[in-house]
Formats: sequence, C-alpha cells, structure tokens
Amino acid sequence: MAQRRGFREYLAGLLAPRDRNKTLTALAGAEPVTGSKLPAVQRLQFFLSESVWGPEAVNARRLELLRADPAAAPHGGGVLVIDDSGDRKDGTRTVHVSRQHLGRHGKTDNGVVTVTTVWADERLYYPVHAVPYTPARHFAKGKNDPEFRTKLAIGADLAVLARAAGFCFRAVAADSAYGDQDGFRGELAEAARRPARGGQPLADRAAGRDRADPRAPALGRAVLQAGQGRARLG
Repeated sequence: MAQRRGFREYLAGLLAPRDRNKTLTALAGAEPVTGSKLPAVQRLQFFLSESVWGPEAVNARRLELLRADPAAAPHGGGVLVIDDSGDRKDGTRTVHVSRQHLGRHGKTDNGVVTVTTVWADERLYYPVHAVPYTPARHFAKGKNDPEFRTKLAIGADLAVLARAAGFCFRAVAADSAYGDQDGFRGELAEAARRPARGGQPLADRAAGRDRADPRAPALGRAVLQAGQGRARLG
C-alpha cells in the first residue's frame, strides 16, 4: 500500500504544474531546502530510494492497459512517431549528459537527450517507449565502442520494440533529422535482428520470448517515403 501511495504522489508531482525545477521538494509542493524534512518529501525520498518497481515492468503494464482499453487500443491505421528531445543539465557527472543539440531549446547546450516513440491516430496520442541517448564521450572507445548507439539506431530499435509489444501502425513518422537519412531504413531493417544487451534480439526481449522471432526480418523491412520523413514497417 505504501508503494502504491508513493507512486501516486510521485506521478502527481510530475504531472502537476510547477514554476521551478521538479526536485523532491517541488514534487511534494514544499519549499526548497526548508521543506526537505516534511513528511511528504521524506515519503517521496523513501519511495524513490527503496522502491523495487522496475521502470520497464511499470511501462509494460501501462502499455498492456492501453492495449486493453477500446478507446485507446492501437490499430493498423495509426502511426509511430520517433523523436528526440533534450533538457538542459548543469555539470558533467550526470549519466548521459554532454554538450549537444537540445531540440526543445533549439540550440546546442549542456544537457540530456532522450529518444522517444509515440503512437498516434487522428483522435489521440500517447508515449510508448523512451531511451536516453548516451553521447560517445561516455564510452571508452568513443563512437567506435560496441556499446555506443546513435539516435537513429535507438529510434529504429524502439520501432521494433513497439511492434513486438503489440502496437500496430501503418507507418513510422519522424522529422527530417531521421527521414532525410538514407541509412535510417537500414537501421530499421537491422534493428529487428540486432541483439539487445545480453544477447537477446530486441523483438524477443519486448515480447518476453527466449528464442528468435521468425517474423523479425519482416518486422525490419522498411520502405522510406522519400522527403516526408516516414518509413513503413512490414
């Protein structure tokens, strides 16, 4: 019960409008510094530090509920939108932080960039997956490090994860940073076959399968609609 209450309070704090950065005190609606010892702030601190809820499991449950809701269930007429957005972040010690282009601010600055997918049709839209982009400087061999992933590759991986998670769509839509890249359709094709960390193909990981999905190559076949920033899977 305490875990559920902590999750509700944390989510409410994230969604509520605030006029300052959403630190723990801001999430709890308390004053900075002086409000740090208030019970509401301490409950959030305990929830974030002690919660055993895995983010992937929570997101998988959210997607399951969306698929089961007739008003929100994905269908073949929808599209999957791939985009990335950055948030400013001071310092250099935070994971994923680097000086890079931050689309939300329209300039290059120190911050963190996250690649996201959104399912949408003419009625509604909602997020599906989100993965932070880790700049090359965080890897021992830079861009040549086997663990390094470009934003294009992450976006392609997320398209396959969405399909494997049960989200059907007629097209993948992206802005020109993705759509104008001829290699993006190759990334989409390769993503279905590429092992995730731990050696398991992404499509298998999302669907909870232990063996390769025989449909994976078909999932990755992409047709780029030139100049429109859209690719079709299937």
